[in-house]
Amino acid sequence: MRSQAEKPDPGGYAAARLRLLTAGAQSGPPRRAALAALTDEWLAGLFDRAAKGRGVALVAVGGYGRGELSPRSDLDLLLLHDNGDAEEIAILADRLWYPVWDLGLTLDHSVRTPAEARRAAGEDLRVQLGLLDARHLAGDRGLTAALRTTVLADWRNQAPKRLPELQDLCAERARRYGELQYLLEPDLKEARGGLRDATVLRAVAASWLADPPRAGLADARRRLLDVRDALHLTTGRATDRLALEDQDQVAAALGLLDADALLRQVYEAARVLSYAGDLTWRDVRRVLKARAARPRLRALLGGGKPPAERSPLAEGVVEQDGEVGLALTARPERDPVLLLRAAAAAAQAGLPLSPHAVRHLAATARPLPTPWPAEAREQFVTLLGSGRPAVQIWTALEAEGLITRLLPDWERVRCRPQRNAVHRWTVDRHLIETAVHASALTRRVDRPDLLLVAALLHDIGKGWPGDHCVTGGTIARDVALRIGFDQADAAVLADLVRHHLLLVKTATRRDLDDPATVRAVAEAVGTRGTLELLHALTEADALATGPAAWSSWRGFLVSELVRRVSAVLTGDAPEEPGPAAPTAEQERLAVEAFRTGGPALALHARPEPPAGEHPGTDAEGSSQEPEPLGVELLIAVPDQPGVLPAVAGVLAVHRLTVRTAGLRALELPDEVGDGSVLLLDWRVAAEYGSPPPADRLRADLARALDGSLDIATRLAERDAAHRWRRGAGAPPPRVTVAPAASRHATVIEVRAQDAPGLLFRIGRALEKAGARVRSMHVSTLGANAVDAFYVTTDTGEPLPEPDATSMARMLEEALRA
Repeated sequence: MRSQAEKPDPGGYAAARLRLLTAGAQSGPPRRAALAALTDEWLAGLFDRAAKGRGVALVAVGGYGRGELSPRSDLDLLLLHDNGDAEEIAILADRLWYPVWDLGLTLDHSVRTPAEARRAAGEDLRVQLGLLDARHLAGDRGLTAALRTTVLADWRNQAPKRLPELQDLCAERARRYGELQYLLEPDLKEARGGLRDATVLRAVAASWLADPPRAGLADARRRLLDVRDALHLTTGRATDRLALEDQDQVAAALGLLDADALLRQVYEAARVLSYAGDLTWRDVRRVLKARAARPRLRALLGGGKPPAERSPLAEGVVEQDGEVGLALTARPERDPVLLLRAAAAAAQAGLPLSPHAVRHLAATARPLPTPWPAEAREQFVTLLGSGRPAVQIWTALEAEGLITRLLPDWERVRCRPQRNAVHRWTVDRHLIETAVHASALTRRVDRPDLLLVAALLHDIGKGWPGDHCVTGGTIARDVALRIGFDQADAAVLADLVRHHLLLVKTATRRDLDDPATVRAVAEAVGTRGTLELLHALTEADALATGPAAWSSWRGFLVSELVRRVSAVLTGDAPEEPGPAAPTAEQERLAVEAFRTGGPALALHARPEPPAGEHPGTDAEGSSQEPEPLGVELLIAVPDQPGVLPAVAGVLAVHRLTVRTAGLRALELPDEVGDGSVLLLDWRVAAEYGSPPPADRLRADLARALDGSLDIATRLAERDAAHRWRRGAGAPPPRVTVAPAASRHATVIEVRAQDAPGLLFRIGRALEKAGARVRSMHVSTLGANAVDAFYVTTDTGEPLPEPDATSMARMLEEALRA
């Protein structure tokens, strides 16, 4: 035992502590470790002077047990004894606790036997977590070692029961304190993604039930501890709340530019911890579920463990064990679109991406060429249009740095705070939330793809100096061209971003009865299509901002402004163009169909027109031909009832997705005969694999037309088998009658979630209503189908207004069923 002269007295400890915290020579982990070591030595000296005999130990638990002391941290101490003399234990405790209190330090203390400590851990999960970090300070080392061994064994044995309890505690804490990565005045310890969650992840790892991801965890925890150290020193208080009035001082103490840089660093650390927690608790649930099922499986299968079923979702993408991963044959290094295809498939199915798959893609995926191929853009739009499931997929991609690889401009808005009480989220999360809300509004617009991309980019300029609307418009145009939109679409996206605040600002700050107000908005917007998109974007932006940003009154004002601006723009609408002359091949197929009395068709792989004015380039900068967006399917069929549902049904049976579709009647040349043939010019793509040969499609189409192929039953059986894959509910379909869209026909517009058999259901419903489809124009944009059907009566006249309204209502009900 050391002599009395060698023991530091309380005054000596206080002076040494003050020097350590104010000298500035050390900071971060070295200072925390040095403070813990200094405190260890002082407490050990107090113990050695006061303790008599064996059977007593002083133990550090919790944060102090981990050897990490912030300037104003509590001292968590346990006086452990083996049922010795109660009076002597009480005297020893007083001689330890009072010097701590005398120095003004916060003390969390207990006095227990090993059995009492073990019982307290069994009754209180917080006590058990603290004991997992128990560290011997002084006295009977064997007593401490035995307690550590017992507590750790109990924790591992009881993990299946206690971990769900721990997860519930974490969820309740998150509800009380919020998410650290989005709060303007966060609690660094208790908020979700804070220091308490870092401790929880250590506890889960100690259970051996699941292994939290390690990448970035230590660094994220260190950053939060550094911020808390600076907060303690600048405020002089034992606080974990990073208040607004303290942020500039804390930032300066850490050598950061300003409070925004401080919050951004905090948010980045919290994001790492939150994502690690999500993955860890997912693993825990999976392990516990597997353990619960194992006895039943063993009884059924005689001890064998069946391999997890792999179900295909898209080309190179499978579902296995509740997660979306890569097929065994997938080659990310050869397939640059695989990343977005997997992300879109996962979001559409409402399933998480496998962390292993995301890491593998991050390490091996080939960069996308510039501009992106058509499929990449389609998959990107599908991901954005998937609603709420898109958030967890985006988070997974961002955790591995894949978002900034796809969109380099994203780096400037990532984790960027918004110092506005109206905003709930950081800039990047607000953009994702806007896309989520926009996905519910896609039925209101003709170009949902432009709406979704505008939602994602509308605040992209906030990462740059100046007016974020003006700067964002320029960035949005560049991004649009890079991801494969043409010049016209890029210009629309730039306008949407530049004017995304125009409607709400004008509606709430200007006189709508002043004609100049409406004219100014009309001149800025330019077209009804842009106005329609801007209206939906305005609502999605406000809903994603927070409850205070949108109300029924604001919605009414904006809608009224849109109505008046639309009336101004209506006079500029171009007249309806006439039908294009048929090509030689179309005419040849029409003649063949007329002469044979059956369908004639041809399949062609046709490249999509290049986006923008420049050819694509690959990662090495060499020129690259544009990739085909599916194949072109030309069909000619003698004019007869049921053509539309027959063709759409055959394609659905063969798992062919309709990208675009057109249908029109083609008059035959006089020398061929008297009559007309229906001509269908469609662009289709296989869900995975290759399309079937043309002769097989022709044969099945002939069977569908003569009634020998029961398409409805085939589709119903397949839909029932795979209904579980649909994930989160899509917004309901919307069917409207376009006013004054055509002088020759009634235009029925359908906006719905794209799905196998959608066109078949629409066509069958129109046939049942007795409508004659004069022409149709179908486009699939991401996960959204935007279809226009020009229908007439049997005599070729537009439908009377009541009949048209009734037909639209009937079709909408049929699609909702």
